[in-house]
Amino acid sequence: MTDLIVTVKNNNPYPILLRDDFSDLGRAVSLLPDMQGRKICIVSDSKVSELYMDIVIQSFSEYFDTVKQFVFPEGEENKTLDTVQNLYQYLIQCGFERGDVLAALGGGVTGDLTGFTAATYLRGIRFIQIPTSLLAQVDSSIGGKTGVDFRGYKNMVGAFHQPVLVYSCSEALLSLYPRDYRSGLGEILKHGLIRDKDYYQWLKDNVSVLWAPDRYSEFSRKMLTEMVYRSDRIKQAVVENDPEEKGERAILNFGHTIGHAVEKFAFHSLSHGMCVSIGMRAAAWISMQRGMISQADYDDICHTLHDMYQLPTSASFLPEQMNVSAEDILRITKSDKKMEKGQVKMILLDRIGHAVICHDVSDQEILAAIEEILA
Repeated sequence: MTDLIVTVKNNNPYPILLRDDFSDLGRAVSLLPDMQGRKICIVSDSKVSELYMDIVIQSFSEYFDTVKQFVFPEGEENKTLDTVQNLYQYLIQCGFERGDVLAALGGGVTGDLTGFTAATYLRGIRFIQIPTSLLAQVDSSIGGKTGVDFRGYKNMVGAFHQPVLVYSCSEALLSLYPRDYRSGLGEILKHGLIRDKDYYQWLKDNVSVLWAPDRYSEFSRKMLTEMVYRSDRIKQAVVENDPEEKGERAILNFGHTIGHAVEKFAFHSLSHGMCVSIGMRAAAWISMQRGMISQADYDDICHTLHDMYQLPTSASFLPEQMNVSAEDILRITKSDKKMEKGQVKMILLDRIGHAVICHDVSDQEILAAIEEILA
């Protein structure tokens, strides 16, 4: 299995390296252009730093004279401008220059926050993605979308800033809590549904291994690496065709519009990938109601998400939890950053393995889909 190279217009190509562990990390970074004499700062959250900070520092210390670390409290609630400002201050105090490098060690929160800091500190410095969650390895670490949440609105402030390297290792995935691993599976199933029917079928055929891989099994690790590779290849192709989401890249948002609204009301009691799973069911339901996919396809999607991969497809817990109505969720979908000319831009399926961008989905259709997932 070969490494991938992401080639984005007006940016230098960058590699996605898939490795078993962190042993090749320092060397891989040192081989990047203009690294001699540069400082590197590893950014991580309080949870991930306890697991991997020491080994990453050790790997970097073999090649760099100055290795710094910045650790912030774990949790989506800390993906804010306040944390970015604290990181700015730390970098200034440590004398970081434009030629120096940030390294995002962690999941999507860390990658998004570090990438946004790199995009804006000194008008832009280099950064490296070292994703340790499944979701980050197959989604957020690739493509240069960076950002932070603003007053409860997810990723409302951000910038496109490509990394110079993505280094993913399977060792990190085998230490994930089941909830965090399942979150990544939501995005992985999305990739098959929007772009590759054969991959979607492969995920169904191998659910017994992929849903809960055995950390001591060489076969499980091989299958895990293949899954990450196949998802990364889909993300790579879409990003290369549309790096700034002006067209095709929007298909990666399948399940996200309603999913993000559910996530906001759930107050992070559900992971991102779980909320996307709920959103995918809603988007598939609209697709079925429009006659774009069959009832059998819709049932298959629900069965695969819920029964096979044990991902949620219902948000019925929300009204019980805080008296949330379908209208409340609709209101949040219409404040989503993916709105275009006041219209919700929905990603639907016209068959399994192929997504389309729709600008004409009415409020009534969205409301009906929300009521379906609340039932």
